[in-house]
Amino acid sequence: MSALAARAPGKLPFFVWVLAAGTFLMGTTEFVIAGILPDIAPDLGVGVSHAGLLITAFAVGMIVGGPTMALATLRLPRRLTLVLALSVFAAGHVMAALTSSFTLVLAARFVTALATGAFWAVGFVIATTAAGPANATRAVSVMMGGLTLANVAGVPAGSLVGHVTGWRGLFWALAALAALAAVIGRFVPRTERRAQDSVRDEVRALRQDRLWLALAAAVLIMGGVLAVYTYITPLLTDRAGLPAGAVPLVLIAFGAGALGGTAIGGRFGDRRPMATTIPAAAATALALLALIPLSINPVAAIALIFLMALTGFTINPVVTALAVRFAGDAPTLASALTTSAYNTGIAAGSALAGQALASSLGVTGPALVGAVFAGLTLLPLIALATVTNRGTIRTVVQGARSDGDADSDGTTWLEPVTDDGYAHALDSTNGS
Repeated sequence: MSALAARAPGKLPFFVWVLAAGTFLMGTTEFVIAGILPDIAPDLGVGVSHAGLLITAFAVGMIVGGPTMALATLRLPRRLTLVLALSVFAAGHVMAALTSSFTLVLAARFVTALATGAFWAVGFVIATTAAGPANATRAVSVMMGGLTLANVAGVPAGSLVGHVTGWRGLFWALAALAALAAVIGRFVPRTERRAQDSVRDEVRALRQDRLWLALAAAVLIMGGVLAVYTYITPLLTDRAGLPAGAVPLVLIAFGAGALGGTAIGGRFGDRRPMATTIPAAAATALALLALIPLSINPVAAIALIFLMALTGFTINPVVTALAVRFAGDAPTLASALTTSAYNTGIAAGSALAGQALASSLGVTGPALVGAVFAGLTLLPLIALATVTNRGTIRTVVQGARSDGDADSDGTTWLEPVTDDGYAHALDSTNGS
């Protein structure tokens, strides 16, 4: 059995942490713009509401750009794709910092979103392949932890920099960090694409029902959590009675819960994905339901928001790793689709939550929308558990076959050995 596929649980390769740093940088870029819109709008000669299109452009770029860029770079070496993505990301910020045209800044945001989608798509594949089956979900959780940390630390720090130096100064700083990350990206091992990689292989991998169930779970759980997070300020100030100055502290509590949940998913998701995700989805739905009557108490509100983040983000690394595994030997497009799935959930959840907020439900409306989304997450997860328990499943990843030998094309054959039907590498020489 190849060393890659047989890697036992333990220390992750160094470059997985490099990839996490990249997701931290790109996550900061995606979300920090909301905090500096009042600074950008007058400088570009538009209103704040119009400047909000900069957020929309990035989201659209992530939704459609991830899969598109995954296919466009399919034949490129993965390390080269990462370096190019970071370079384009840096160039986009330079272009935005140099222009006074709102249209050009909007275009730059879209281009940087395309680069982000390419980085995520290839990064997930590199991380899970290098970590091996025993550590795949943990590697994904580390990468996604970079995104969560961006919300906890990167966005507040970026907003502060933007207010002190101006939004152009922030964009210059992001460009410099991206350029540095591109240089550090050379730590990523050189892994050439196999000659037979093709768009047809990637599209064929999408025929698996299990893949779409994992993607549906990603859409729903992210939609549920972000429905509440998007409108968390009016809930805390108007209903829980917290002063506006205390809201950032609650956001830190949310971020701490999200980091903890991501770590829990990475720790237990490899061996017991269904036993990890199904209870987490149920707990998220219950926490959101409880938030409706109990949010009048500030202590209860903060505790439930922390619990929502803890349980909701437990699911993310697990379903991401499952999607990559289920795609078999053509994981790049599936990896990109997980990024699109999360952004689709963010868009749908926040949009419906906004309508609920404006309805008679008031500030509790987003919590109800989130509870429905989280509850619906149970449907694809339970279906996934049912499908995987029907019989032996063969999941293809890179590495070695169950007979302990690698195929000539680098294919790994995995068989389920746990009670929830998840696939783990079998080594016939030692029975592991």
